Amino acid sequence: MIFTALFHPGCLRHAAPALAVALLCLLLPAPAPAFDFNDVAQRARELAASPFKKGGNLPRELQNLTYDQFRDIRFRPEKAHWSGAHLNFELAFFHQGWFYQEPVKINEVSPSGVREIRFDPDAFDYGASRIDPRKMQGLGFAGFRVHYPINTQKYKDEVLVFLGASYFRGLGKGQVYGLSARGLAVDTGLPSGEEFPRFVEFWIERPSASARELTIYGLLDSRRATGAYRFVLKPGVETALDIQARLYLRDKVGKLAIAPLTSMFSFGTSQQRPGDDYRPEVHDSDGLSIRFQNGEWIWRPLTNPKRLLVTSFATIDPVGFGLMQRDRRFSSFEDLEARYELRPSAWVEPKGRWGAGRIELVQIPAPDETNDNIVAYWLPDNVPSPKEAIDFEYRLLWQRETEIRPTTSWVTQTRRGRGYVQKSDNSIGYIIDFDGPALRKLKPDAKVEAVVSVDANGQLLERIAHRNDVTGGWRVMLRLRRTDESKPVELRAHLRSENNVLSETWSHILPPN
Repeated sequence: MIFTALFHPGCLRHAAPALAVALLCLLLPAPAPAFDFNDVAQRARELAASPFKKGGNLPRELQNLTYDQFRDIRFRPEKAHWSGAHLNFELAFFHQGWFYQEPVKINEVSPSGVREIRFDPDAFDYGASRIDPRKMQGLGFAGFRVHYPINTQKYKDEVLVFLGASYFRGLGKGQVYGLSARGLAVDTGLPSGEEFPRFVEFWIERPSASARELTIYGLLDSRRATGAYRFVLKPGVETALDIQARLYLRDKVGKLAIAPLTSMFSFGTSQQRPGDDYRPEVHDSDGLSIRFQNGEWIWRPLTNPKRLLVTSFATIDPVGFGLMQRDRRFSSFEDLEARYELRPSAWVEPKGRWGAGRIELVQIPAPDETNDNIVAYWLPDNVPSPKEAIDFEYRLLWQRETEIRPTTSWVTQTRRGRGYVQKSDNSIGYIIDFDGPALRKLKPDAKVEAVVSVDANGQLLERIAHRNDVTGGWRVMLRLRRTDESKPVELRAHLRSENNVLSETWSHILPPN
């Protein structure tokens, strides 16, 4: 019908420009098909229907590298992807070796199509490793990092890193790397052992010159699970990642852990430090924070237990949870190299309804700070059958200056100990400090009550609440006795004035002795 109208004698004069455009379109190559989340999801679905295959092409020279030798292989900054293109973002890459032995394929998505960013040994400085770059041809990358100017416009800082299994870490303004997030965790804390899915391929959209956000797609694979991911990175004072994921199972799993966070807690105020360490505290995070639909907030201080400790909070449609670093005083750490006070908190905000499930906290014994020993995640009650899809979305915030916390008041520190006593009675003492707007606006003579509960394995001996004249907050002092030393004790406390709840709930597990 269109061409009939164009060639009607009375319309020929008006149709000439349109006809020229139509003929020109026939001569030009067709535009590249758009690439989006559905393309990755289709690949994940196909992977789940086929047997798992473990990849790897690592030369012998790279298989036995030490940590220092691996660190000596450095990406050359002048080789950064998009360098010189006058974009806000640049990409740098990690070499295979040490723990990172399997290749990760990385692609760029642009209006002209999808093309692989190929590994080039000339993009790396091999330092004193004595590795011959000519023997490195044909490798892949171990991962990549994203650079963007968040601290100064004169330099593009690292703001996001994907390296190892499904691990990734983000940074906001004035932060240094600390805890990690993961795409997925499987069977964490189970006697059968944990399975570590990994991202095997990425597609990164080339941003426009003025873009302030970057879109990344990831394909995840493991023995029993596959997944498609879309990450939208928004760097800033707090760096945000909007995450969309679709998972498929090859086989049944014991735990399908969604939005997992992994951190380190060696010791802190709630746990005695080793005898020969000058630092008062060593941790990337000091507590698990949870916000429920009913408005309640929970704060669970972290611990480094003597044996595996797994606890959980059952709920429906959680509002948010995160592993937080609330202590921001340098004097609490006194570590000029690690700078624990600058390490970010990570907060998960679910999008849509996640349904029934539980937020689980796994705390693993660790001899020192070199091992991540804290994991927190969401476990859905309903896990799909193999080959069925499960979708979820959430926002992940990397925070320091603008940490999410209750609008009333919150726990600022937990201290274990009783101070000086003339005669020991085998009781255990805790000091919990609260602060926040709800406490600051109280009159000096306000009556504030500490509402405390102890489970059946503990006996509450003393409970005192009084104003902290130094901070302007409120202090709760507890003393209890444990019945069975081989079992834990669960404690809860919050502040109340008349019928008004003034604080979040301090929820602590005293591990078995």
